[in-house]
Amino acid sequence: MPTTVPLGTEDDIKLLKSAAVHAGIIALGFFRTDLKTWTKNMSSPVSEADIAVDNFLTSALRAARPDYGWLSEETIDSPERMGRERCFIVDPIDGTRGFINGEDSWTISLAVVEHGRPIAGVVYAPVRDEMYVAGKGLGSECNGRPLDATPRAGRERLIPAPAAVHHELANAGIDYEKGQLYPSLAYRLVQVAAGRLAACVARRGAQDWDIAGADLILTEAGVVFEDVCLGTPRYNETETRHAAMAATADDSLLTPLRDALRIVYGCPQHEIQTSG
Repeated sequence: MPTTVPLGTEDDIKLLKSAAVHAGIIALGFFRTDLKTWTKNMSSPVSEADIAVDNFLTSALRAARPDYGWLSEETIDSPERMGRERCFIVDPIDGTRGFINGEDSWTISLAVVEHGRPIAGVVYAPVRDEMYVAGKGLGSECNGRPLDATPRAGRERLIPAPAAVHHELANAGIDYEKGQLYPSLAYRLVQVAAGRLAACVARRGAQDWDIAGADLILTEAGVVFEDVCLGTPRYNETETRHAAMAATADDSLLTPLRDALRIVYGCPQHEIQTSG
């Protein structure tokens, strides 16, 4: 049964794409320069580029959609967002550590969420000139080419993951190779949608802004993307952090990934779902 496309989705996609391109130009002006940087929350890096991009996105997106809520990594949160039917969820620069170090796979991750689920998503990697886009019921694409994550015979199964997760997958006898652990979680995730990675995982504690933009790109490309404790992730709620996450289009990997992530990161008993 076809998925109904929410009203205004295509206009929201155009808005997100335009904002991402302009944000990328701003970020590139700071890239590989003598950046001002500091640390927040004891260990998370921030740069002046993050703030400049966030300021631009706040102005551009909120002016265009004043009735939408707002949740950004670099903006003080307000519960007011939860009273809005739709909400922007924004990571001005995902992979800030890589950005600071001059690596080229950092991204700008943007989403529009309606009733807890994304209806439009963009993950843009300016240096690599890769624009990943999805709309609910409209499919997903990269630079205008449709994405299809269907596993293909003979394709190497690459999975980037922390060492402890690799250990558990090895114990389960899974045949695969270790994939590149890009600093941007959003970029890692959309590589599954593009078919370049067999799976991707995220440790416990990923925030809405880390994953909302990629979520729809994955699901519209046929990838299962789930919180291994709660199933389908929900956004724009009181708690913006998530349990460990798994993404794959390969059904044979779902159970081993769930098991490995639950062993490594834990899962409150009442949260564990038995589906799948």
